[in-house]
Amino acid sequence: MPDRAPQPVDRQLPTEEARDLITLVRDIVQREIAPRAAEEEDAGHFPREVFSLLSDSGLLGLPYDSEFGGGDQPYEVYLQVLEELAAARLTVGLGVSVHSLACHALAGYGTKEQQAEHLPTMLGGGLLGAYCLSEPASGSDAASLRTKAVRDGDDWVITGTKAWITHGGVADFYTVLARTGVDGPRGITAFLVPGDAQGLNAAAPEKKMGMKGSPTAQLHFDGVRIADSRRLGEEGQGFAIALSALDSGRLGIAACAIGVAQASLDAALEYATGRRQFGRPIADFQGLRFMLADMATRIEAGRALYLAAARLRDAGKPFSQQAAMAKLFCTDTAMSVAIDAVQVLGGYGYTQDFPVERFMREAKVLQIVEGTNQIQRMVIARHLAGPETR
Repeated sequence: MPDRAPQPVDRQLPTEEARDLITLVRDIVQREIAPRAAEEEDAGHFPREVFSLLSDSGLLGLPYDSEFGGGDQPYEVYLQVLEELAAARLTVGLGVSVHSLACHALAGYGTKEQQAEHLPTMLGGGLLGAYCLSEPASGSDAASLRTKAVRDGDDWVITGTKAWITHGGVADFYTVLARTGVDGPRGITAFLVPGDAQGLNAAAPEKKMGMKGSPTAQLHFDGVRIADSRRLGEEGQGFAIALSALDSGRLGIAACAIGVAQASLDAALEYATGRRQFGRPIADFQGLRFMLADMATRIEAGRALYLAAARLRDAGKPFSQQAAMAKLFCTDTAMSVAIDAVQVLGGYGYTQDFPVERFMREAKVLQIVEGTNQIQRMVIARHLAGPETR
């Protein structure tokens, strides 16, 4: 068997514009992202210049309306862009997904005046966003969050701490969920907080297993005062807004996971077809051939699952169950494929000379963020069998 370089994914795209978009993304990946990914991840370098380039190229607002600077692209196209970016560097792909998540509340629930004032710079003006829901004592149980926003005339004063915030400390704006009323989900409201607000401070970034180039930090709100004009949606509507955003965000994580899985398979395939033992490529041995076949099959299944959910979203149909399924299956796939890729490379797979050890470390976080995979199983089961009895 001759050496065989992995081929680009053969994507089924709905329009010529979408095909041109993927061509643009692949060009940016090859020139600006992939060549420096390993070195910059190892150094913990946050590639803000890449996000600026993506913004200039119209890639930070793809699923939003062109009226406010978005790309008017369906989710099935946007997610495949995320997959391409994540395959090159998860810090970038997941970063774009988080930015899109941070824009969701304003785009979906803001007034026309709010949208006209803020969305153009958020979607195409070089800004980068973050999403603030989790807290040190409120992760999976998001409805128990304690960060408070207290009304003071025409302003709100926000006090509390948010945790596990991707882009914490480097974002230009934060979509923040805070408690404005009673305990539970009905007392939560969404706000748009500028990154330079007085009283807003970021802790030192977390020291993580992977994605070292993507800062994750706690945010401390010490009497942060913002105008009521930065409240998004109605008072008490914040939790519903958050759940709506997470359904879409989970599809972003699913697409990123398939990107990591595809990159893992590509690296394993390139190695297996080039590495020779016993006088022939190791990809000739049935044990490895079956591993590669299983890896590819899981990736294709995951891609089909997230795209099916995206098409439901694009058609305006319910997709929450399918989003949870996609997030669950695709992130488990990323983890299993990355582990198998390390095994294919043997001892070399355990070294930093090859990228698969980084893919394995990065894949793990995808099973945790935006709802652990145990939470996804709970969501799916509720759709199937109804709420749990108390």
